[in-house]
Amino acid sequence: MIYDFSQMDVFTVEPMRGNPVAVVHGADGLTDEQMAAFARWTNLSETTFLLEPVDPAADYRLRIFTPGGELPFAGHPTLGSARAWLDAGGVPTGENLIQECGIGLVTIRRETDTGRLAFAAPPLLRSGPVDEETMARVRGALGLDADDVRDANWVCNGPQWLGVLLADGQRVLDATLDFAALGELEVGLIGPWNPEQAAARGADYEVRAFVPELGVPEDPVTGSLNAGFAVWLRAAGIVPASYVVAQGTALQRDGRVHVVDDGEHIWVGGSAIAVVSGTVDL
Repeated sequence: MIYDFSQMDVFTVEPMRGNPVAVVHGADGLTDEQMAAFARWTNLSETTFLLEPVDPAADYRLRIFTPGGELPFAGHPTLGSARAWLDAGGVPTGENLIQECGIGLVTIRRETDTGRLAFAAPPLLRSGPVDEETMARVRGALGLDADDVRDANWVCNGPQWLGVLLADGQRVLDATLDFAALGELEVGLIGPWNPEQAAARGADYEVRAFVPELGVPEDPVTGSLNAGFAVWLRAAGIVPASYVVAQGTALQRDGRVHVVDDGEHIWVGGSAIAVVSGTVDL
């Protein structure tokens, strides 16, 4: 069958500088096996499928696949798929979009002044400190010294993220990945830029995400990880209520993630643009 198809670039306003996601529209006729096979074929970090909602409160349902399997939630596919749904003529029933996915309902707001979309960061499914044996493995796999690490926490919100706060943004960029040593761990690094560096970069923090088990050694720009970081670091009083993250620098991308805590929700947002539009025969 022929399905409408979009390939979006997320967390950027410039094509090929963010994180791509493949989006299949009206995919209710596809089986799980067909979805998984197409995700393996695109070989992107995520491929999504827009479906009719089951929950009457939702505007649409989204299934998210990596080349290695299905995810209950992921950030950049959420924003890219929401933009693709809107671009295709989707009209939300309320002020915000409501997405149904594996973790339940996710609220997505449209910022009228910037045109960006932002999702409400979901609660952490697992949090808390990381044991020293695991941290020693993480440090070894990423070329970090103990003095580089300021704190670490589990920040799982679908993906099983282990978040590590480093001394500064440059140390984040200097990290090196030992693919085999990291194994099944999904690790994110975040570090602050000083005010002068932040002004020059247009970002307050640098982030990198490593997920080798899913076939993605380094993810260019990661919504779920930044949501997890925000929930953890806001609760700890480490980051301000509003800040901007740069991610993808090490991969020659230029992603920007905008985080805002309005006192009720933590919003994780960014721009998303269509790079490829057409049809796909599945």
